[in-house]
Amino acid sequence: MLIQVLFHIFAVILLLAALGMITARNPVYSALALVMCFVTSAAIWLLIEAEFLAVVLVLVYVGAVMVLFLFVVMMLDINLAELRQGFTRFAWLGWVTAAAVIVEIAGVVWARGGLGSTIDARAGLVPLPAGYSNTQALGSVLYTRYAYPFELAAVLLLVAIVAAIALTMRRRSGLKQQDIGRQVAVRREDRVRLVKMDAEKRP
Repeated sequence: MLIQVLFHIFAVILLLAALGMITARNPVYSALALVMCFVTSAAIWLLIEAEFLAVVLVLVYVGAVMVLFLFVVMMLDINLAELRQGFTRFAWLGWVTAAAVIVEIAGVVWARGGLGSTIDARAGLVPLPAGYSNTQALGSVLYTRYAYPFELAAVLLLVAIVAAIALTMRRRSGLKQQDIGRQVAVRREDRVRLVKMDAEKRP
């Protein structure tokens, strides 16, 4: 009973955070709402005894990916007026995508028996022994059967990080940047000039 109550609480918070993420006018607020989505999703993972996935969701996505995303958003100097114009231009595509997702969710709920039926996520699962570790089981599958997709995902994340750094280092008007070559090749004579002046005599 307590698990069901907690699930409904976290589900409501997750839905509100998702709505806040897509309706926020400021990209920073949208990123913070996405952080709330990740945290509540991790809490739901904990309810179905997937502790490793919950910890990875918090440490990797909230602790690393979202921090990088916030730095990129703050350093890109996004023009909010231009961003809003693009949003209104492609709003119809967003509404079509949202309608398709709603139809799919409604179809899944209807296929499961409607809103009155309850879905037990742990139904049909074999009871696990006392010393079972889902971290070890997930690691053995991840690094054997799915080793190549895992490495491909790591390469994609590396490319995303390099692209984010390249976007932040692009040249913009009115932005002062360091020229390392000129700083290293500088000479003392170009920076400092010693002037010898005669001492002044008081009358």
